[in-house]
Order: sequence, then C-alpha cells, then structure tokens
Amino acid sequence: MFQAAAKTLSIASTSSVSRAILFSLRHYCKKTPTKLRVSEALSGAELGENVKVQGWVRSVRPQKANLFIHVNDGSSLQPLQIIAGSELNDPLLTFGSAIEVTGILKKSPHQKQPVELEADRVRVVGKCNPVDFPFKIKERHGLEYIRQFPHLRCRTNAFSSLLRIRSEATTAIHSYFKDNGFMQIHTPIITSNDCEGAGELFQVEPSGPAHEEDEHFFSVPAFLTVSGQLHLEVMSGAFSRVYTFGPTFRAENSQSRRHLAEFYMVEAEVSFTESLEDLTKVMEDMFRSATEHVLAHCAEDVDLFHKHVTPGHRDTVDAMVKKRFPVITYSEAIDILNRSSQKFAFPTYWGCDLQTEHEKYLVKHCGNIPVFVTDYPYDLKPFYARDNQDHPEHTAAAVDLLVPGVGELCGGSLREERLDLLSARLQEVGLEDTYSWYLDLRRFGSLPHGGFGLGFERYLQCILGVDNIKDVIPFPRFSHSCLL
Repeated sequence: MFQAAAKTLSIASTSSVSRAILFSLRHYCKKTPTKLRVSEALSGAELGENVKVQGWVRSVRPQKANLFIHVNDGSSLQPLQIIAGSELNDPLLTFGSAIEVTGILKKSPHQKQPVELEADRVRVVGKCNPVDFPFKIKERHGLEYIRQFPHLRCRTNAFSSLLRIRSEATTAIHSYFKDNGFMQIHTPIITSNDCEGAGELFQVEPSGPAHEEDEHFFSVPAFLTVSGQLHLEVMSGAFSRVYTFGPTFRAENSQSRRHLAEFYMVEAEVSFTESLEDLTKVMEDMFRSATEHVLAHCAEDVDLFHKHVTPGHRDTVDAMVKKRFPVITYSEAIDILNRSSQKFAFPTYWGCDLQTEHEKYLVKHCGNIPVFVTDYPYDLKPFYARDNQDHPEHTAAAVDLLVPGVGELCGGSLREERLDLLSARLQEVGLEDTYSWYLDLRRFGSLPHGGFGLGFERYLQCILGVDNIKDVIPFPRFSHSCLL
C-alpha cells in the first residue's frame, strides 16, 4: 500500500509538500537501520544497506546542492564521509558537535575512501561552539598544547590514536603472558610494605569526623603500592609463573619527562630459575611480541605518530623488533662510559648509580637498540636481590633493560632465596621484624626464583618516540598536579 502511494505521489506532484510526504513514506518503508561503528562502516560491513552512524563532526563542507560531513566515533583514525542534501544542513552542525546519521552505505567513487554514507537524516545530538572549542578544524595541535585540556584532548587525532594504541598494547601484553603459561594475580593497591625501600610512599588514611580519633584505619600504617612484586613472590611459592598489571604510586617530587606519581606496571615472577637469562628472555620476548602486535593492529595510529609527531622513529622501532638485545655487565658499562669523550653531568665510577644520561649513552653505543645491563653493585639494589658473592666486586644478580629515548624500561633480579643471607640483609637494613612473613617464604618450601617490572608508560614512549611521559597516559598525576 505504501509503495503504491509513493509511486502515485512521485508521478502526480513535484510540489515541496508532496516531496516531503514522499520522503516520509520512503523512509517509513525502509527497514530499521543497522547501527554501525565508523570502523565497521569503513570496512564495508552492510554495504548497500540502511545504516545508522553516531559520532562527532570532524569537518563540514556545505555546497550548493550537497553537504559533506566527516564524522568519527573513536573506533578508527579515519573518519567516515557523509553526503547529505543541502536541505539537511543545520546551523548547529559544526566542528565538534555530536550527530546521528542514517542512510545508505555505498561504495565511494573516490580512491582515498572506500565507502561513503548517503544520508537521508542528520540529527544534531550535542552542539559545540567552534569558537570556544580549544581545538580548531584543520589545525594540527602539538602534544604539549593539548595536554592543557585533559578533559578534551581525547577528541584530537593524536591522542585518540594514543589511546587506541595503549588499549591494544594492554591486550598484547595480557595475550603474551596467557600464551606463555603465566597466571594473572590481582595484587593489592593498599599495602603495608615498601617494596623498593625508597620511602616515596602515599600513606592511606580515611577522612572525616568519624575517623579523627583512629590512630590507623588498618591498625598499621598503610600505603598505596609502589610495586606488586612482594605479593607476586608469595604466589610464586605455589604457581610457577605469575604476573600482575596495574597502577602503582610513587610520592616522588619530580616534574621530569620520565616520572609520574601514578603509573602502570607490568610485573612478573618466574619460579625455579637460577639464571638471569631466563628473565631477560621473558623481557625481550614480551617486548617484541607486544610491539609486533601493536604495529600490526594499530598501523594507521602508529604511522600518525611516526610521521607527524616523531618523524623518523619508525626505523628505530623496526631495529628494536628485528635485532636481538645485547647484554653487558655493569662493569663493562662503566668502562664504556669512562672511555667516552662525552661530558656527563654526573660522574661515572664503579659503584655509581647509572643516571638517565648514562643509560641513553649506553643505548646509542650499543647500536640504538635495547640493551641489558646485568650484575649491578650489591649495595645499589634492594634487600631482595640475590647476592652473587663474587670478589673483589660484590654484585647482585640484577638486570635493567635500557631502551632508546627513555633509558631504563625494565628492572629485575633473581631473588635471594637463601634464608641465612636474606635474614642477615634484613637485619643490616633494620627490616627483619617488618618482613618476618617474607622470611617465612624461605622457611617453607623455598625455591630459586626471579622477576622484573616494566613501566607501561615508558614502553609506550619507547615505541612511539614520545618525549614526555605525561603524553602517553589519559590523566597524568605528578607533583602539584591532579586535574580531574
């Protein structure tokens, strides 16, 4: 009946009223549109079908007869082109506005875009004043500029690409551990121990009048975790391979490009190992596996960074993926630094702690690819690092992975499993009572084991070439700054 009425109207009248009735009847006769994400539409899903797309306007170009709109919903770097009749134009249809579009998805005649949506309805869901909006159409804003707007920067191409890469890298790391027999452990955010021993802790206490007289809510001082390592060591007494991936906190009064007060750590423990090579293999394989996954699944997003944000960095990434990571000892590293003609701000000598400038030089010296540095001076490492008991150089079975542009990415060690040596070390640093439970792990079924931690934000800096760590995390937290 409706089809017959539509046919009659199309023949009988060309008046504006008749055209409006005809349009309504045709629209009514169509089946309910299929809702698609922009990435699904661009893939050609539902080609030739009536579809609905929702997203934000990236550009509007009105012409005499048609209206061209680019819309994106965050699922893809590339926007979807909408072609609409000029009668569908709306004063509220501006850059940044949220819209809903229905129409027929068609193959595009233009080579630069696979499909386009021929719209029969465009509805503005949320308006946006382009004058007040801090990001301007067709303008490429730098990472430092958009960092001023943490609540809005996800609307930009660069940061939306970063967030897709971050999400995919998270998936890749979890997949690596699952495929290699590791079990995920949810280690606590609130803890009573200081794993690193550096004292850079955020103490946790409840607020409000109901708790004013409480000495400690947990009866002991409690802190936001600096590492899940010690809890993973508990689990390594029952499971041979465990890992955790979650937020960690350091009350470090730093405004540097490498440090945050809240960041994400990937940490793993491997049981029944007596060799640093077992740990370096996991570190290298995980790095390579995750990076290959990101390059394959986020090609356009990574290219955006390598072309417009960090030009030329792709060659560095390709070298990191293809070449094996060299291994040098701390002593060899000090020799390399001492022979260097470069003037360092911090002096280099056996027993010094390697600074960022030293780490970056060692990476370049080794071919600008990641390099493992092993067997650090025993006194530089925390109480849990295994004593190599070598003379005259007293070293620990510890390893750091240094990477281009960042410096230290991973830190790990074999753990001291010998009860007498660990007890003596804890007595030496005055922590034997605090870590009596940790000694129990050595009393009951002790085993040789080791592990490491990887800073996730530094990993993203490394593969993308981003200079400032604040530009690879959605909401950066650092001293004197906790926006949102």
